[in-house]
This record gives sequence, structure tokens and C-alpha cells, in this order.
Amino acid sequence: MSHPSKLSIWITAARLRTLPLSIAGIITGNALALNQPNFSWSLFIGALLTAILYQILSNFANDYGDGVKGTDNQERLGPKRVLQQRLLSASALYRGIVITAILSFLFSLVLIYSAFGKENLKWMGLFILLSMAAIWAAYNYTVGEKAYGYYALGDLFVFLFFGGIAVGGAYFLQTQSLTEEVVLYMMALGGLSVGVLNLNNMRDRENDQHSNKNTIATFLGFEKSRNYQYVLVVGSILAIGVAIASNTRLKINSFLPLLICIPLLLQLRALGRITHPKSYDRYLKPLALSTFALSVLVFISKWLAL
Repeated sequence: MSHPSKLSIWITAARLRTLPLSIAGIITGNALALNQPNFSWSLFIGALLTAILYQILSNFANDYGDGVKGTDNQERLGPKRVLQQRLLSASALYRGIVITAILSFLFSLVLIYSAFGKENLKWMGLFILLSMAAIWAAYNYTVGEKAYGYYALGDLFVFLFFGGIAVGGAYFLQTQSLTEEVVLYMMALGGLSVGVLNLNNMRDRENDQHSNKNTIATFLGFEKSRNYQYVLVVGSILAIGVAIASNTRLKINSFLPLLICIPLLLQLRALGRITHPKSYDRYLKPLALSTFALSVLVFISKWLAL
């Protein structure tokens, strides 16, 4: 039986399937800025690459933190992680975390300087602090005794970073401003991203309880965590609708993002029939891809409006 190559192991640890969700907010924020006269495609691409690095950093750290703590064990229902399978040593994975963190910060610095230059030092300083906060958040989700993911704070941080900072930050890099429409899409993307995390936590709820990992799902239990999922997704749909209605120049293409309501509502309907936590796993990918599809629909609708 052949052993996987080192490259394939690192690709597995990077969890490429999570990348569409990580860039959905960036695509949405830039889509909302497309009508700006000074829109920069290089800033758009730079923001995408930076977000991908942060997501890979988070995935490495999550693998490392849960692996060292023993949360990733034989009872876990999700896909096997690389440290759990001993495909990489803890020290090798930690080195990967450090290297990815450095690359993420360097990419952030280039992106921030390209957006603001020397003329906007206060905004440069703020975004450098946000970059440092993103690295801290990616690492401390599961690593260390005070890992916030073990204290039911993961949902809050996902909402802030995948919704607020991804959408709002991407838009601000282009325009140095925010609008009501942007804030509503920050809420929508944040809510759907938290929904992905909640499905993951609903699947792993029993094992997390045995491993002393507290999540919203472990606190709420089976039924209430499912109701929480309904609130997240329906709330996001409402935010999308209000964002579209806030547009004073409505055209047919303005309603394109609403198409995402169809798969989202079908997914919610299917969740109501689930009786075993393992079954939640099959809806993680559809919700993540639906969130990504939403960002693409927003981009297309704004592109057609030019």
C-alpha cells in the first residue's frame, strides 16, 4: 500500500474545500464596489490571496489544536485530520502554522499599502491591527488552554471575520467608506458562515461534549441548535432581501442574489428530517457552496448594472 506524498498531506491539511467559503465575503465586498470609478482589480486579487492564506492558517491551527488536545479522536464523526492520522508530526504542523502566519501578514502588508499608501496612515494602522487580529483568531480558535473555540465563542468570531471584516474590509479597501447595503451583506455572509460552523458543531456535538469542547451546539442540544440554524439562514435571507430593496436603482439583475434562497430553503427543509448527528455532514458542503454562489450572484448582478 503506497503512502501519500508530503505535498498531498499538506494539501489535505490545508482543506482546500473550505476555500470557497473563505473568499465569499471578499468577492461580495468587491462586487459592491464595482461601480466605483477607481475600482482596483489588483486589490481584489490581493484580497482573495490574503483571505486564502488566512483560511489555510486557520485550518492548520485547527488540525494542530484539536489534535494535540485529543478532541480529534476515533469518536469524531467528521473527516480524519492529518495529525489525528499521524501523517504529520505536531512539530511539523506547528512549523507550517508559523510559515503560513508570516506569509499571511506579509501579503496583508502589501495589500494594505497598495490600498492606502502613505497618505492614509490611520487606516493603514487600523488594517494592520485587523491583520494581526486575524492571525490571532486563526491560531487561538483551538490552540492553547484558553482557545476561544472551546468556550462557545467560535460563532461570534466567524460572524465578525467572515462577515464583517471580509465583506466590509474588502469594500473599505476599495472605497474608504461603508454603506447600508454593505452592512446588510456583512450580516448575510456572516450569518451563513456561522451556519456552516454550526452544522459542523451539530455533527460533532456529542464528541465535543466528551472532550470538554463547549460550542453553541453543545449548550443548546439537538433540537435548539437546529432552531438556531433556521434563525441564521432565514435571517441571512432577510438581510439579502433588505439589501436589494435598499437599492434605489432596481433592475431585473438586482434580484439575482435572491436565487440563492431556493437551495438555502431546500437545505433547511431537509435538516428538519435529520435524526442522527452524522447526517449533518452531508449539508456542510452545500451550505458553504451556496454561500459562495451567493457572492458570485452578487458579483454578476453588480457587473450587469455597470
